Amino acid sequence: MKTEKRITLLMTLALLLLAPFVCAGEQNAAYFPDILGYKTLKCDLHMHTVFSDGNVWPTVRVDEAAREGLDLIVITDHIEYQPHRRDVPTNHHRPFEIAAPRAEKRNILLPLGAEITRDTPPGHFNALFLYDINLLDEPNFVDAIMAANDQGAFVTWNHPGWKGPELTRWFNVHHLIYNKKWLHGVEVCNGGSYYPEAHLWCLDKNLTMVGVSDIHEPSLLRRTTPESHRTMTLVFAQDRTLPAVREALFAGRTLVWYRNQLIGRKNYLDAMFRASVSVHLTNQISADTVRLSILNNAAVNIELERTGTQGPEKLTLPAQAAAFINIKIDQNQKHINLPYTALNFLFAPDEPLPVNLITPLPKTIKDPLSTDNRNINFFAGNRVHN
Repeated sequence: MKTEKRITLLMTLALLLLAPFVCAGEQNAAYFPDILGYKTLKCDLHMHTVFSDGNVWPTVRVDEAAREGLDLIVITDHIEYQPHRRDVPTNHHRPFEIAAPRAEKRNILLPLGAEITRDTPPGHFNALFLYDINLLDEPNFVDAIMAANDQGAFVTWNHPGWKGPELTRWFNVHHLIYNKKWLHGVEVCNGGSYYPEAHLWCLDKNLTMVGVSDIHEPSLLRRTTPESHRTMTLVFAQDRTLPAVREALFAGRTLVWYRNQLIGRKNYLDAMFRASVSVHLTNQISADTVRLSILNNAAVNIELERTGTQGPEKLTLPAQAAAFINIKIDQNQKHINLPYTALNFLFAPDEPLPVNLITPLPKTIKDPLSTDNRNINFFAGNRVHN
C-alpha cells in the first residue's frame, strides 16, 4: 500500500510540473530533444499553395505550421505546372513574398524554394535555399538542376516511388546529376508513403534522408500525436537559423518522422534514443525485485522487443510519459542492463535499432520522491509492465 501511495504521489508531482508547460506553450507542438550538441528542428521541406496545384493561400501554410509546432517550412510550388494560372497569375516568387512577413511574425523559418516538375524519368525535384526561382525555368531538366546548384541550392529527389516499382530506379539522368554532385537528398517518406529503396539509396550514396508532407489541401490536423502528425524531417542544426539548417541538410544530419517511426542513420537514431529515454529506480518491491520507471520525453511511442533474458518481451514507452516494470535482481548485482530492439527506429529497411536500458543499483534504494529526477517535468502518463 505504501508503494502504491508513493507512485501516486510521484505521478501527481509529474502532472503538477507538466501543467505550466502545457498552458504556456504550443499545445500541439511535438517535442524531440536536442542531440549531439545540435538543436533539433522540425521541418517540412515540401508543400504547395494556389500558386501551383495546392488549394490554400501561402499565409495559411505558415499558420498551419505554427499550429503544429514546426520550426521551418518551404513552399515549393511547381515551376512548370500551374493549373490555377487562369485565376492566379504566374509569379514564381509571389508565394514566398506573401508568406514571409507572416512567417517572421509567427517565428517560422522560411527559405525560398521551388519544385522542378518533369515526367518520370527524371521525375520531380525540389530546390531549397534559392535566391532566384526564375533562373530554374529552363526547358532542359539538367540545365534547371544546374541553375539550382549555381545558387548553392539543396536539391532533393521527390517521391521517387510514386510511379510504381518499374520506374523506382536510377536512370542515366539521375546518375549524371549525382556524379556532378548536383543531387543532395532523397525523400525517403512523402506524406503517407515510405520508400525503402530510397532509404537504401541514401545509405549507399551518402545522400540526405528527407521526409515531407507534400501537402496540397488545407491541414485539418488540430492535435499532433505519435500516430497522427505530418511527415517531417528532424534537422540537427547548430542553431535555429537558415544558414545552420542549410549546413545541416548538406551534412546529412536528419531523421525522418513518419507515422510512429523514426527513420535515419544509426548514429542519429542512437543519439535520439539516448536523449529521449532515461531509466530510474523507483522503489524495491521485495528482497529480489525492484520497480523501474522508464521515461520517454520524445513525441514518438517507442516500441521495444526484448533481446536478452530480463524484462517484458514487448514493452511500449509511451510518448512523453513513463512506463513501469518490475525486475528480478540478485544481491551482488551492481547495475541493470536490459537489451532490447527499438522496432520503430529504422536505420535501414527492416533493420531496427538495438538499444540498452541501463541503470545502476545503489546499496540502499531511496524513496522515489527523494531521487534526482530531472526529467520529471515531461511526464503525465504511465503504464505498468510486469
